[in-house]
Amino acid sequence: MAQRFILNEVSYFGAGCRKELPAVLKRLNLHKALVATDKGLLKVGTAKMVTDVLDEAGFPYEIYSEIKPNPTVTNVKQGVEAFKKSGADCLIAIGGGSSMDTAKGIGIVSNNPEFSDVVSLEGCAPTKNKSVPIIALPTTAGTGAEVTINYVIIDEERQAKMVCVDPNDIPAVAIVDPELMYTLPKGLTAATGMDALTHAIEGYITKGAWVMSDMYELQAIKMIAENLPLAVEEPTNPVGREGMALAQYIAAQAFSNVGLGLVHGMAHPMGSLFDIPHGVANALLLPTIMEFNMPKCIEKFGVIAKTMGVDITGMTAEQAAQAAVDAVRALSIKVGIPQHLSDLNIKEENIPALAAQAIADVCTPGNPRDVTEAEIIELYKKVL
Repeated sequence: MAQRFILNEVSYFGAGCRKELPAVLKRLNLHKALVATDKGLLKVGTAKMVTDVLDEAGFPYEIYSEIKPNPTVTNVKQGVEAFKKSGADCLIAIGGGSSMDTAKGIGIVSNNPEFSDVVSLEGCAPTKNKSVPIIALPTTAGTGAEVTINYVIIDEERQAKMVCVDPNDIPAVAIVDPELMYTLPKGLTAATGMDALTHAIEGYITKGAWVMSDMYELQAIKMIAENLPLAVEEPTNPVGREGMALAQYIAAQAFSNVGLGLVHGMAHPMGSLFDIPHGVANALLLPTIMEFNMPKCIEKFGVIAKTMGVDITGMTAEQAAQAAVDAVRALSIKVGIPQHLSDLNIKEENIPALAAQAIADVCTPGNPRDVTEAEIIELYKKVL
């Protein structure tokens, strides 16, 4: 069986590396950008840290900021029109997964107008042309969207998240500057960090995992366990921020190529139906779904426990596996993640609608243990 691994052509890492942006644009022979970001990042000045670099270089740009935390088909369509009107030849995405996912949708539709309805991009769409060049600058250490071939958009009519998988959407360049993450509040630092841990763990145990992806995911798990509490408690500590910025990119390198699983399958409808932040949904579900998957992942869970710093000497395989679950749950509690659906105003009567979307989600088949809709209902009830 052939294995495929797709990454950015070029990526930059380290404090202040956003200053490489003008040279990147010159090398790619680009002349004007549409900056895709959100109003929150404009308000707190994070986006300005990037646009100041463009201003100093005299590089022209316009800003599109109509992007929701869970971006929609409408956001993408409006962005496509903004891109056309701007006369830009590239996109600069500044933000978390929302900004980068929206930029991917804009870039793909702009160069593949036959998919202008956006909803036809769901799944593995047969696009022919590469996206408009995207330079992605993440402001959260979570989604890893700057290096993935995936993006998630809400179809408002169905109230469902569309997971789009397309090698043509990967950003041309990723610029991972931890200084852009210093203003991220504690809650978002925790949620996005646990999102990255979910990527690493699901990518490690998914049906598509193999030796190369395992290498990346284990390193990401180790770095997140070491750096996330520090990033949450000391937001401007460069050690924690830089560690998380790199860890989430490493995790995304692998999961983008091998897939995810049931945690994401169950988290996506929580976002589409109840607007729950994606990282919070993942973090809340992760330990319980790990327990469900344990019969299929005994040995790998033991490795996860050891990687997270648990001394598994003398433990049985089952005990070591449970230690991994316990370590993940303890980290989630330590960084302040809600532990119950009821904490998020989700009620028992909402569970069937969540389960109906979860069983159909594109991530669910990658789960190491096959699952039924009835089992998904019971899993939601366990975290109610």
